[in-house]
Amino acid sequence: MSLLLATLFPGLVVAALGAALLANRPAVNAALQALPRSSNAAVILFGGAAAWFLWLVWNLSTADFGDYHILLTVAFAAVAVLAFKCVPDFLAVRGLCALMLLVASPLLRAAYMEYNHPQRLLLVTPVFLLVALSIWFGVQPYRARDFLEWLFAKPARTRGVGGLLLGYGILLVAVAFTY
Repeated sequence: MSLLLATLFPGLVVAALGAALLANRPAVNAALQALPRSSNAAVILFGGAAAWFLWLVWNLSTADFGDYHILLTVAFAAVAVLAFKCVPDFLAVRGLCALMLLVASPLLRAAYMEYNHPQRLLLVTPVFLLVALSIWFGVQPYRARDFLEWLFAKPARTRGVGGLLLGYGILLVAVAFTY
């Protein structure tokens, strides 16, 4: 992935999320508040993260336990399926966290050793913050519910965070075309 695309796509996603929060529509707010315990979101987010992870495990090289990739893929697939039965609470949050961790790799790889582009730090710094937040929310997924309750308690908070995200997304989109 090129550095342009690695900056442009997250910028568009952040801007879209910011615009949705800035609009403060009741349907969007209700959907975001229901996300942590949503079984449909769990299937999409956790299922997507599990599929991506299983694909990575299946394609391991010989140096990275590649001789056992079939066994590892079956074992991790069983764990993913059992997660829906044994730990269904906040599975959407855990899936979103896993996706964020998986997405971080290609984004950081695109900016690796690009020292002649200091504006890449506008992408890299938030990605590292998202990695830390993903680990934290993955371990304590109820904190995501608490954050969403805090965010939607006052419309000014929702609009403020939405405005910040929209502005930062637009900044990332603009920075993407400077490489």
